[in-house]
Amino acid sequence: MINISNQGPKFITAEVTITEANLSNSDEFKAELVKLLDEHNKIIILDLQELKYVDSAFLGALVSALKYAISLKLDIVLVGLRSDIRDLIKLIRLDKVFKIYNYAEEAQFAVNKF
Repeated sequence: MINISNQGPKFITAEVTITEANLSNSDEFKAELVKLLDEHNKIIILDLQELKYVDSAFLGALVSALKYAISLKLDIVLVGLRSDIRDLIKLIRLDKVFKIYNYAEEAQFAVNKF
């Protein structure tokens, strides 16, 4: 579900490979994300370009993983959002808690400045 595509000194870029993010896969997604945070102790740049649909359970898992990351003094950054998913994230104001970039390279550059 989550594949590491790139690593830097401060970050890991991970691609989400599912197209529908919903209740049936939200727990597995959260577990994989938490495992990445635990194993690598780096900021996760989460590439969501394959996602075509997200539901509230998946967004809840994403927020829960972010809370865990913050407790480790890390972060989760979102990239590659389709416009409808980005609009949903803005509508529920998650753009205030997640850093969002258009492309992974843009996020990698920003993360290296932290």
